[in-house]
Amino acid sequence: MNADFPNSFEKSYFKFSKTQMSGIGSRDLMFSPRKRQASPPIQFPVRILIVDDHELIRRGMATLLKEKFKGVEIGQAEDAKSGLRAALDEEWGLVMADIGLPGRSGLEMIQDIKRQKPGLPILVISGHSERDYALRALKLGASGFVSKSSGSEILVTAVQKILEGGRFVSQAVAEQLAGAVAGEAAAESHENLSNRELEVLKLISMGQSIKEIGAALALSEKTVATYRARIAEKMGLTSNVELTRYAMRNGLVD
Repeated sequence: MNADFPNSFEKSYFKFSKTQMSGIGSRDLMFSPRKRQASPPIQFPVRILIVDDHELIRRGMATLLKEKFKGVEIGQAEDAKSGLRAALDEEWGLVMADIGLPGRSGLEMIQDIKRQKPGLPILVISGHSERDYALRALKLGASGFVSKSSGSEILVTAVQKILEGGRFVSQAVAEQLAGAVAGEAAAESHENLSNRELEVLKLISMGQSIKEIGAALALSEKTVATYRARIAEKMGLTSNVELTRYAMRNGLVD
């Protein structure tokens, strides 16, 4: 991620419709020139909810935020279920959430939060592929996406911009958005998958069985098998070996 990007990004901006980009390529997503304007000051105390299944990551981000934003109050949740409950039951200035959470996915949690609290900003902090997950998160209403491989200064910049009412994406994602609007980007097969189907594809490519996938996603084996069949039909790939090769070739797994 380009550390200089936040400065260059002020030269242009994109805005989302109330339907939160129901389709990439929609005219609701636009880039246009914008005059430099002073951002409104952040009103402290701000409460930030961190949703991640790794305690060390939650604690690390909490420590960083308390150091950089004096007076910030931090809440924590370890999965989508507890994260959703906390987000809806309490008042927050920002939710920071991972996508790969136990049980329900972070994408489903984002969708549920935005449905009931559309004004609550969400910053996705994920180790998943930015190319394949950032646009999905933005379409669901997230205000930004930061890779876990980014430096701490990028995370602080993203939080700052979102708390000031803005949005944050990397230069690569901004270019991807621009290409989608211009109709330049040809969709890969996996881009036609639903969020849940993409999760199942990733786990299949990691060598997990239907039973293991069901346990990881809190789904029945029959439901996982149905997703597996849909994936094969949409992508035209029948064997797990073919699906794994595709996932590795397209950077869906490490």
